[in-house]
Amino acid sequence: MTKTAQAALPELQTTTMKTDDRKEMKEKGKNFLAGGIAGCCAKSLVAPLDRIKILLQAHNHHYKDLGVWSTLLKVKLKENISGLYKGNGIHMIRVFPYAGVQFMAYEKSKEIVKMYLHNYPQIGKFLAGSMAGISAVSITYPLDIIRARIAFQVTGEHLYIGLTDAAGCIVKQDGIMGLYRGITPTLMGMIPYAGTTFFSFETLKGMCVEYFPDLFGKPCPQDTGGIVLTIPGKSLCGGLAGLIGQTVSYPFDVVKRKIQLSEMLPESHKYNVRWYRIFFIVYKEHGISKGLYRGMSINYIRIIPMQATVFTVYEQLKQWMGMDTCITR
Repeated sequence: MTKTAQAALPELQTTTMKTDDRKEMKEKGKNFLAGGIAGCCAKSLVAPLDRIKILLQAHNHHYKDLGVWSTLLKVKLKENISGLYKGNGIHMIRVFPYAGVQFMAYEKSKEIVKMYLHNYPQIGKFLAGSMAGISAVSITYPLDIIRARIAFQVTGEHLYIGLTDAAGCIVKQDGIMGLYRGITPTLMGMIPYAGTTFFSFETLKGMCVEYFPDLFGKPCPQDTGGIVLTIPGKSLCGGLAGLIGQTVSYPFDVVKRKIQLSEMLPESHKYNVRWYRIFFIVYKEHGISKGLYRGMSINYIRIIPMQATVFTVYEQLKQWMGMDTCITR
């Protein structure tokens, strides 16, 4: 090798590294964008059901003796159609970065976990999903608590008039940590929820391609010899994955809402305890179906179309942006 070639080698390596870094950043950006858009589409679709779920979970005194459909009709009657979307604007501010970070972190976590658990791919899928969920929650949690409190309000009984007012009141009353009230059970619930949801989606995708390739699959656009799921296939896998994940983790969501909304509940003093004790309080007072799983029926109604939409839109956007979503049989 000549001296000129030797001198040029480090420069070539540096250029290659910069190119790889730019390529990786571009891919992360695409994952973030696709995830954010998918999350907003999915959450907007089920926004009315989200509002009803919050009212039922925390036993709002206007609706505590009502079921799902009775609550839906009463909210429409009391607050008009717009009442079904209360807090949704703030929710979109949270959902875009939440879903974007979650999917971006999932793709990166899959690579990291694969290096250490390449012999245990199923465990790797679960861990990657859990890591992604924890990352997304940690970054966007304050917006979740603000949105929950605004959605819990009913017409004529407003404590907060908007995002900044709610944030200011919470910080004034409880300090900056008030914006993170309930984050521990949220993170604890996110481990089984996100882990199970992503694991189930990836597993169901593989099953569809293996057992029903003609029904749910089509040739990969990148012509790699693999198969991509059709839109019905993605929707089916996404919906079932969401149903499984939410069933496993739902009690954590109920406890989280109790803590988030405790300052707005008449019996707020009961929830000023360690988060794990709230499980026993809810169970003792309301049991399982009307306590730890209260609102679960509406959650199934919302979670199936929501997760079907988020995974379908995410994978479809990735395909449109030229990213590989193929599965090799």
